[in-house]
Formats: sequence, C-alpha cells, structure tokens
Amino acid sequence: MPTHLGFLRAVNIGKRQFRTTDLRSVLTGAGYGDVATYIQTGNIRITSPIRSRAKIETELETLFLADRGFTVSTIVLSPAELRQVTADADELATSVGFEYGQYVSLLKDEPNAAATEAIEARSGNGETFVVRGRALHLLYDIPFNEARTTTAQIERAIGVATNRNAKVLRELVALWC
Repeated sequence: MPTHLGFLRAVNIGKRQFRTTDLRSVLTGAGYGDVATYIQTGNIRITSPIRSRAKIETELETLFLADRGFTVSTIVLSPAELRQVTADADELATSVGFEYGQYVSLLKDEPNAAATEAIEARSGNGETFVVRGRALHLLYDIPFNEARTTTAQIERAIGVATNRNAKVLRELVALWC
C-alpha cells in the first residue's frame, strides 16, 4: 500500500488549530493506515490504496475542511520525493552555503519556467532561492527577520506552498523514509 507524506499549510496559527492528537484521530477515523505525525506543524504520514497524489491531496483537504471548518491546504510527497528534496537541500547547503538558515517551501505544483525564473531572480542581499521540482530552497546569509521576500510574495510567484526548516525535513527522512 502506498505511503504518502503530507505537509499541512498554516495550521496551529491563531484560530487555525489542529493539534496532532486530533489530526491522528481524524486520519485514523477516515480509514487511513499507519498514521503518524511529527511535531506540531502539520507533518503527517499515512498509507492508502489511492496512488494519485492529487486525489490524496483533495481527499485530505476535504476531510480537514469537514472536521475543522477551514481550508487546510495540503502538499503530499512520496517518501522518494522527500528523500530527493532533502538530498537537494544538502547539495545546496554545500554548493551555495548559508549562515543563518535553510528552509524549503514544498509546493503544491511544480512552477513553470517563468515562475521559476521570477522567484530565483529575487535572490540577492543575503537571500538565495533555488527551485528544484516541487520545492523552493531558501538559503539565508542574513537573519530571517531581515529577509525582504515574504511568504506571500513567494506564493504569488509560484503558488500554494508550505515552509519547513531543512533540519525538520532531514528528521522526517530518517523517521519515515
């Protein structure tokens, strides 16, 4: 049975609460297998006979909306995709380097060439952006609070995304892949 790794966008912020115990309960109640969560930022692992990433994303978003009453955008990767995203993050950390932080915005859809070019062109002044498939790698040589590019600007350029620290993604690979 296929394993799916889900990354929920903007939960546990303000009124958009979805505690991990509730999340596990909702997923188990909906019939998903091997349900696991990792830290309180909307990281899930499930198994399902459904193979289509798009179908799983839609099914999860419908389930979360019914349970929570608000939209929870969900980005789903296979274990192989997450391993590749993390390998890319490791390679970029070595080749590009960073001093203050390395993050990855996991993307709902792979951006087209124009969107990729637009976001990568924002690199400079201590911020480096590199798109690889459905991941935007963000490397900072400045404190994150001094960054000039916002999440809203990133999403306008490349679509729905959810951001994770590269360290968390490495931990998920070790646990789930």
